[in-house]
Amino acid sequence: MFDEKKPGFFETRFIQFLGGKNTIFALILLVLIGLTIFIFDLVSFVFNPLTVFLGNVVLPIIIATILYYLLRPVLRLLEKMRIPRIWGILILFIAIIGLITLLVFLVFPFLKEQTIRFIENFPEDFSQLINNTTLWLQTSIFSGFYSTIETDINERIQDLPSQLAMFFQDTFTRVATGITSFIGAITSFILAIVTVPFILFYLLKDGEKLPQYVLRLLPPRMRVETAQVFTDIDRQISSYIQGQLLVSATIGFMVFIGFSIIQMPYPVLLGAIAMVTSVVPYLGPVIAITPAVIIALVQSPFMLLKLAAVWTVVQLVEGKFISPQIMGKTLHIHPITIIFVLVTAGSLFGVPGVILGIPGYAIVKVIVTHFFRLFKMRYNRYEPTVEQHYEYISKTNKVE
Repeated sequence: MFDEKKPGFFETRFIQFLGGKNTIFALILLVLIGLTIFIFDLVSFVFNPLTVFLGNVVLPIIIATILYYLLRPVLRLLEKMRIPRIWGILILFIAIIGLITLLVFLVFPFLKEQTIRFIENFPEDFSQLINNTTLWLQTSIFSGFYSTIETDINERIQDLPSQLAMFFQDTFTRVATGITSFIGAITSFILAIVTVPFILFYLLKDGEKLPQYVLRLLPPRMRVETAQVFTDIDRQISSYIQGQLLVSATIGFMVFIGFSIIQMPYPVLLGAIAMVTSVVPYLGPVIAITPAVIIALVQSPFMLLKLAAVWTVVQLVEGKFISPQIMGKTLHIHPITIIFVLVTAGSLFGVPGVILGIPGYAIVKVIVTHFFRLFKMRYNRYEPTVEQHYEYISKTNKVE
């Protein structure tokens, strides 16, 4: 008689039910990752110099990258005209300096004048808005409810000056105590702006060679798939940055033209606000319309109707014609996903998170998609083999 061989630990029914060796190794890996994070958290002070370095480097790199993707198509066009790359970069820098000078001397004075006038008139406009709202409530169907809370509202309005005084006093105290950090932030920002031209120059000069430098550090088997990842990320980021800025500039111009036609006060300022906030999808228009609604309510109900008409036309033109033509559907991100990404990134990283959340999500999505495709190739017998996939990618890149 032969002795029955006892099943090993990984061959027991319970472990097989959990997935066998792969599941056990995955759990051990998660535990090791957790221990690593815990240890790094205990010695986080060691990484303070690295944190300071990244804090000073990230901003100029982001600004230079955005400018790189905006200027790269123009640089390629200049190269097609047989202009050497170095001379093309020099021409672009001269054009940028000229454009900035033009904006400073032509647009900035109007924007500055309207901003100062808006700040000076805001207390009076806000008081007028409260009075108009009070008169409307007293004569509307809500007059009975308003009479019950009128006393409390009047008391709060009377206490408003003292509360504002306390608020500004606390704010001044906080500013006085944080003046050192404020000066440090201003210094970091100025240094970032100064270093942007140098980073931009080298990106325009050698940016397209950078992926090749990275690929040389990888094993040959990984290079084809990694190159495809780099290509997809470059396409996504390029389409988003160029398209979003073009859409934002178009929206700002349309808002300026529409508000000028209906004789809305501060059209240049409101158009600039709409252009800047439109960089953030979905949430940007809500932020842009808020000051315009306040100004329209102070003017007259008819001005509010004209504002609603102009804003509706702008949003329809942007949603039906401009964005589909400029942006297309390159990101393939559902609107609900965009909102969740913006809210989460804003909570974690503030304003930079709101601005960079969508392109960051697009990069992560590309990487995860490629890893999932490789996973399917390995475990799905109906998928093509890795070698067949590499051969297909190589042929596709040669055709392009």
